[in-house]
Amino acid sequence: MCGIVGGIAQRNVVPILLEGLKRLEYRGYDSAGLAVINNQQIYRKRELGKVKGLETLLEADPIAGHIGIAHTRWATHGKPSTANAHPHICRNKVAVVHNGIIENHEHLREVQRQQGYEFTSETDTEVIVHEIYHALSVAEGQSSDGLLNAVKKAVKKLDGAYALGIMSVDDPDTLIACRKGSPLVIGVGIGEYFIASDVAALLPVTQRFIFLEEGDIAAITINGLVIYDRHDRAVSRPIIESQLTADSVDKGEYRHYMLKEIYEQPFAISQALEGRFINNRLQESSFGHNAAEVFDNIKAIQILACGTSYHAGMVARYWFEKLAHVPCNIEVASEFRYRNPVLAPDTLIVTISQSGETADTLAALLEAKKLGAKYSLAICNVPESSLVRESDLVLMTRAGPEIGVASTKAFTTQLATLMLLVIAIGRRFHMTEIVEQKITSELFSLPGKIEQVLRLDDEIKALSEQFAEKQHALFLGRGTHYPIAMEGALKLKEISYIHAEAYPAGELKHGPLALIDADMPVVTVAPNNSLLEKLKSNMQEVSARGGQLIVFMDETLAAANDENVQIVKVPQVDNEISPIVYTIPLQLLAYHVAVLKGTDVDQPRNLAKSVTVE
Repeated sequence: MCGIVGGIAQRNVVPILLEGLKRLEYRGYDSAGLAVINNQQIYRKRELGKVKGLETLLEADPIAGHIGIAHTRWATHGKPSTANAHPHICRNKVAVVHNGIIENHEHLREVQRQQGYEFTSETDTEVIVHEIYHALSVAEGQSSDGLLNAVKKAVKKLDGAYALGIMSVDDPDTLIACRKGSPLVIGVGIGEYFIASDVAALLPVTQRFIFLEEGDIAAITINGLVIYDRHDRAVSRPIIESQLTADSVDKGEYRHYMLKEIYEQPFAISQALEGRFINNRLQESSFGHNAAEVFDNIKAIQILACGTSYHAGMVARYWFEKLAHVPCNIEVASEFRYRNPVLAPDTLIVTISQSGETADTLAALLEAKKLGAKYSLAICNVPESSLVRESDLVLMTRAGPEIGVASTKAFTTQLATLMLLVIAIGRRFHMTEIVEQKITSELFSLPGKIEQVLRLDDEIKALSEQFAEKQHALFLGRGTHYPIAMEGALKLKEISYIHAEAYPAGELKHGPLALIDADMPVVTVAPNNSLLEKLKSNMQEVSARGGQLIVFMDETLAAANDENVQIVKVPQVDNEISPIVYTIPLQLLAYHVAVLKGTDVDQPRNLAKSVTVE
């Protein structure tokens, strides 16, 4: 989940690397570091904490170079510290930055110690730089492309996942890039090249990118590059023109990326629907050229996802079974891949991931294929991602760049696109054309409904003050709104650090009711649906015990006359799309509570955006 930037150019690359790190800080911010080669020497600067600290260090003691690598770290092996910060260097000759986990690092470390190598960090990365140095030393003088060959030899000994940027004083005009299980792109400039974990890091200098594939190793010079695939064959990868601009990943007028992304949801939803209907009828070609043929053979759905995407899948399970009458299972990807699951014949594997690089979700998809799954579909926001390439069918969410670690617009666009899949599958089973047209009309109304909910911002901001001194919160929902309660609790704990749990409201009396007191706010999602009366009974259980209820309720419902209950009226919305609409006030609540508590909203502690490690 770390961020990598590197570059080789005729100009000083340090300012470019620093800017790239700032744009990748969502991937990790425990420490940051940068190294360049100048006059046959490696110059390195590292600092604990965020990239700003590294920038201050470089202002006081500048370094410069035409080739360099940089890194912002999310700690896995070894605590956050300057010693554990990247880049790592071996004997002032080779420097490496790394994203991923080397699973056999302990064995390699022991072998390298016996070879006389000293370790200055607790990281698994340090074995990589020693391995490359060792291969270089053995091969010294044998070939003019010594660094490239040394890297090829070294990576064969690495088990696990990695994206690597490598440079050496022995070959100061070559930057090496490798990927296996972690994303890495090459930015193509005019007489210069850059590497990064994400295109967003390089948008200020280029919009032309080469996406390395699994097992690729690239040798990059100012004059060009050569890419070798996993079989060591020289290959050509296409240059893709990104439609993103540097401005698209700026905060603009907003205080935080998260708030900006909350307010971008009406547009993001409209983009998710754009061009996928003709005469108000969903076009199955949106999922892929052979989607209709695949859907004709589907008899069950298996959804695999993690975190927020898992909550989207939970909502979709209700939709698939209620609206389409199709059996649907949902499972956390990290559990599915290790529990020896049994798949029913003709099951469609649906994976959900904002980045498309979520390690557990990708591994779960590959495991499902091993188990005989014939059909797979990815719901994703990044078209060039590993998950997209591994899937038979794809539906892009089109959420646009999401920088805030706590997902907002990625979640709601996942829900909207999942409903499109429910329609496509459902029309083959129980869903009538009348129901399909009704849901389609509801989807088209979503941007306007979300705009209405956003007008509650000031009211929710005032409400957030009730959480200022709270340490715990409980979220309740029923049916499709139970996963929405889970998502609300996740948002609150992610960015405000308040312990929050979510339960189906009917489970209150089976244990959680013991927690209820005046210091435990109970947030309830209460749309006007068939479960409302049941939910009201559950709320009475809380109120009778002195609990403080905060209820997000349909505006058409009569408010309860109870001093323990505070009502926020949500614009009336049709039942099927109401989970998407009721997500918005919970996002705003979490945001304002976090701002009030003074936490780092966009970069909460211990977390990172793209979970590319297991």
